[in-house]
Amino acid sequence: MGRYIARRLLWMMVVLFFASLITFGLMHSVPGGPFDREKALPAEIIANLNARYHLDEPLYMQYLRYMSAITVPHLSSVPPGVSLEDDAFFNIKVSENSWLKWMDFGPSYRSVSRTVNDIFKEQLGLSFQLGFMALVFAIIVGLPLGILAALRQNTFWDYGGMSIAILGISVPVIVLGPILVAIFAVGLGWFPPTGWGAQPPWVLGLFPREINLEYFRYACLPVVALGFGSTAIIARLSRASLLQVTREDYIRTARAKGLVERLVITRHALKNSLIPVVTILGPLFAALVTGTFVTELIFGLPGMGKYFVTAISNRDYPVIMGTILLYAFVLVIANLAVDLIYAWLDPRIRYS
Repeated sequence: MGRYIARRLLWMMVVLFFASLITFGLMHSVPGGPFDREKALPAEIIANLNARYHLDEPLYMQYLRYMSAITVPHLSSVPPGVSLEDDAFFNIKVSENSWLKWMDFGPSYRSVSRTVNDIFKEQLGLSFQLGFMALVFAIIVGLPLGILAALRQNTFWDYGGMSIAILGISVPVIVLGPILVAIFAVGLGWFPPTGWGAQPPWVLGLFPREINLEYFRYACLPVVALGFGSTAIIARLSRASLLQVTREDYIRTARAKGLVERLVITRHALKNSLIPVVTILGPLFAALVTGTFVTELIFGLPGMGKYFVTAISNRDYPVIMGTILLYAFVLVIANLAVDLIYAWLDPRIRYS
C-alpha cells in the first residue's frame, strides 16, 4: 500500500507539471497582455510593468521562475503579510526572525494590494465549504433515493425518484439557482436571496467547530442549487448498481440459506454496489469545488469564482495559473482517496 501511494504521488507531480505547462502555454498564446486597456497606456509604463513582473523575459524563463517560486521553499527574515514581494501560502516560523516559506503563487496583476496567496486565503475557504456541503447533500439525498428506487423497482418510489434524478441532470445551476431564489427567497421569504452570512469557525476550512444556524440558512439555497445535479447522478448510479448486484448468484445463495432480507441487502448487496458510486465521488468532489463559479455569481458569494472568471478576461496570469494548479491538485488527491477506499469496500482489491 505504501509503495502504491508513493507511486501515485509521483504521478501526481507529473500530472501537475503537464497541467501547469499546458495552462502557461495557452495563456501566453492568446493575443494581448495583462496591461492592455481600452485606452492604451504609454509605452514607457508598459515597459516598466513588464520589467517589474518579469514579463519581458523569455517564456521559458518566466515559466521556470514561476514554478520554482511554487515548488521550492525558502527561508526569509520578512514576517508573513509584510511584503508583497516575499509572500507564501505556507509560512512556518523557524526561529525568532526566520520563517520557512513555501508556495508563492506570485502577485496579482489587478489586485495590486494583494497577492494570489492573499486571494486564496480569503476566498478559497468559501468555495471549498460550498463544494464540500454540496457533495454531502448529494450523498445524503442521492444515495438513499437510489437505494429506495432499486428496492422498490417499478413502483411509485422508483418512478418518482428517477423523475427527480432526470430533472436534476436536465436542469443546470444557471437555471435552477434563479428558480430557487424566486420561490424560496423572494416568494416565501424562507432564505436570504444572496450572501453567505457570518461564517462559524472551521477546522482546516472544512469541518465546523460549532453549529451556526444563520450561516447554514444562507448556505442552503447555494448548496441545493450546486448539489442537485450531483444528487441525480448518485441516485441513478446507485439504483443501477444495486439492481445489478441483487441479481448476482451470491445474493440468491444468501436468500436461499434463509438470511433475513435486511441483512442480505446491508451486509452483502449494498457494500458491493457502492463501488461504482465511490468511483465517481472523486471527480464529482473536484467538479463541485471547481464548479462553484456560476453558483457564486448567481448568489453573490465572495468566493474564488469571480476572481477566476475576471482573471481570464483580464489575463491575470498568476491567478489563472494558481487556481488551475490548485484545482488539479484537488482532483488528483480526490482520485487517490477513491482508489484507497476500493480496498475497504472490496477485500479482493490489493495494491502492490
